[in-house]
Amino acid sequence: MWTYLRKRILQSALPLIAVVLGVFVLARLTGDPSQLYLPLNATDQMREDFAIRNGFDQPLWKQMGDYFLGVLQLDFGQSLRTGEPAAEMALRAFPATLQLAAVTMVLAIVIAVVLGSWASLKPNGIADRIVSFFSMTAASVPDFWVAILGIWIFAITLGWLPTSGTSGALVWILPVATLMLRPVGVLAQVVRGSMVTVLGQPYIQVARSRGAGQMHIVSKHALRNAAAPALTVAGDLTVGLINGAVVVESIFGWPGIGKPMIDSILQRDFAVLQAAVLITALAIFALNIIIDLGYALLDPRVRPTSGSRARRRGPGALSDTKAEVLTNV
Repeated sequence: MWTYLRKRILQSALPLIAVVLGVFVLARLTGDPSQLYLPLNATDQMREDFAIRNGFDQPLWKQMGDYFLGVLQLDFGQSLRTGEPAAEMALRAFPATLQLAAVTMVLAIVIAVVLGSWASLKPNGIADRIVSFFSMTAASVPDFWVAILGIWIFAITLGWLPTSGTSGALVWILPVATLMLRPVGVLAQVVRGSMVTVLGQPYIQVARSRGAGQMHIVSKHALRNAAAPALTVAGDLTVGLINGAVVVESIFGWPGIGKPMIDSILQRDFAVLQAAVLITALAIFALNIIIDLGYALLDPRVRPTSGSRARRRGPGALSDTKAEVLTNV
């Protein structure tokens, strides 16, 4: 297991470098920061001093090299706007994003398990059709459209919920409900498909012949064996939540990583943007590792083993298995 973990970390080094490189280059295509941070009547000398002070007078490759060296030393630079360390600004906002994603996924998993299990009891029945229609609709609706529609109905028209804020239980409802729709829709179908397969196995028929009740069979036997595919998809959806939360956080004014990321794009605050993207990428990388390890613990068939068998499987065996599960469901 440790060998696999080391190989996955090494495999993720190149994508992380590519992310940092891409953000570094794309951020500078947004324009010259001096146009925002200097007065309109700024002289050429003032612009030159601004560039020298912030290192923008150097060639792009030199700026990139200095940035990579700084990252290796955990120095992400300083915000052009506030002068604060960029890493501190990103890290201060990131826990709010993780909280939102965690609450959303916990509720989504609970609801999806209930809906998927209910639909699997009678395939092609009324419950199954209702759940399938809801899940397909929920998985297809864009988050930003749901967010705007929710604000219009529940905040503006009915006045039941706040459009933004940081305190109180009500401020969680619209962001969580918006982000939860797609995970519930996808997971309900995954749980339903896995449960239908498991409920058709011979050992389930034996349990029924011995007089076991439906709830006992579902809770004690079927759910555990159907959990591995659901866990894999839930992990990937959580990764998507962290990415998708950027837009939803901006709509609802949620104090997560989305706000400094969007603000830094608009204000050409390169250091904060680079720090926010890199920290998000590192969190997604760590989450993917946890997903693969959890899948291996649930399903012994995909655990890395020593010897020739491990060499035949290769370092990407768990990821290939996860991709196969996602394709099949």
